[in-house]
Amino acid sequence: MIAYSEVSAFTRTPGLGNRAGVVLDAAALSGAEMRELAAFLGAPETVFVTRLGRSAVRVRYFTPTQEVEFCGHATLALGLMLAQAGLWRGEALELETLAGRVPLRLISEAGVPHQVWMRQQRHEVRALPGSLRAELAEALGIDARMIHRGLPMAAASTGLWSAFVPLLDPLILDAVEPDLERIARLSAALEVGSVYAYAPMGVNRFAARDFAPALGIPEDPVTGSAGGALLALLAHGGRLPVRAGRACGVIYQGHALGTPGEVEVEVEMRGDAVVAVHVGGCAVLEREGVWKRD
Repeated sequence: MIAYSEVSAFTRTPGLGNRAGVVLDAAALSGAEMRELAAFLGAPETVFVTRLGRSAVRVRYFTPTQEVEFCGHATLALGLMLAQAGLWRGEALELETLAGRVPLRLISEAGVPHQVWMRQQRHEVRALPGSLRAELAEALGIDARMIHRGLPMAAASTGLWSAFVPLLDPLILDAVEPDLERIARLSAALEVGSVYAYAPMGVNRFAARDFAPALGIPEDPVTGSAGGALLALLAHGGRLPVRAGRACGVIYQGHALGTPGEVEVEVEMRGDAVVAVHVGGCAVLEREGVWKRD
């Protein structure tokens, strides 16, 4: 039998934000068994600890259908569970993922774990041809005139690639009616995991929706990895204010699904170059259970 936890990430309220499965002892599980357990839980992603060390933890991430290199909200959920289990008290800790090493930082309030911050992988950007504007709009069920021409439309990654599509207004974002089959085909053609639509809510606040049918996730409630990539993309393009070498912002996601959450991002800059991307948020335990292996 394998013990698991279900955690709500990027929120303080159980059942909101983005649900992640967490398995702290998966050393004896095969990849096929991890995929089976992830499908059983049905969370957008489940994280499995395959080796637990004092300063490094080796992990694997699975959606209900396949393994992925990295997942931000599951990483945050794992950090909380390690802290609550007494396996992490705030000392330096790194996750060993398929995307590379991910340092974690724990913030506590009155001795209680409050927030987990992760340093994401190197920020990478690929241009998207303007000719795709109409096709992406049609896949999202909107008119191409609703795409914001003053914000970047590009593919970017800090561990997992997404295609970022800027919209004029959060109301347009709420009205999106995605064609998931078309988005899956576009994702495969662009070699990205998702199509991430976003809209400005202020100088450094954004609303977002993330569609990842290519990964078996019709719509991801709240996406940490893509949130970090977006804010880095905006900071690199001069669309975020930079003070003392840092650009900060908040992404609001999950409202369309009735599971709102908040992703906090801090981007370290050196001139116009992105030096590091940090993503943080709260998390709360929903429930625990035991999975019986066949």
